[in-house]
Amino acid sequence: MGDERLASLVRERGPALTAYAYLLTGDDAAAQDVVQAALVRTFSRRRSGADVEWLEAYVRRAILHVFLDGYRKRRRWLGLVPMVADRGPAPDGPDTTAVRRADIARALASLPPQQRAAVVLHYVDDLAVRDVADRMGVSPGTVKRYLFDARQNLSPLLGDNEGDRIDVTTVRRTR
Repeated sequence: MGDERLASLVRERGPALTAYAYLLTGDDAAAQDVVQAALVRTFSRRRSGADVEWLEAYVRRAILHVFLDGYRKRRRWLGLVPMVADRGPAPDGPDTTAVRRADIARALASLPPQQRAAVVLHYVDDLAVRDVADRMGVSPGTVKRYLFDARQNLSPLLGDNEGDRIDVTTVRRTR
């Protein structure tokens, strides 16, 4: 029974889960590892009677915790300072989209993990500040501070209008 639900979830929502994890990790391989670890956490315990929608929500929460737990253990993000793609004049079209995608991915990667998680939960998952706080296990004031700091950090990298909405399909690379 659990194997059928796992297969169904991976088949139906696997790409969306990986895209979500990619926003947190900034790397395809790391995103896949985080999703796999979250699936193991979710399905290693017996969960009877849960539908795919509920399981997806549970796995998304597990993805966030796997990501944050990994950061706490390694703290490797602190030394990274990615460079933003050149924003010189470019023609409208696919090349501009590729540069924009690279800009957004690099800008997100420049954020500390707590700020990055808050941005993804608030702007991508469209959660209210209180819901973000519940998911991250912090106070709403802390989430507001993470979002404020993230906007301050992202503004020079993305321009003033980018804080409104980040589309997962715009950020994640295609193979």
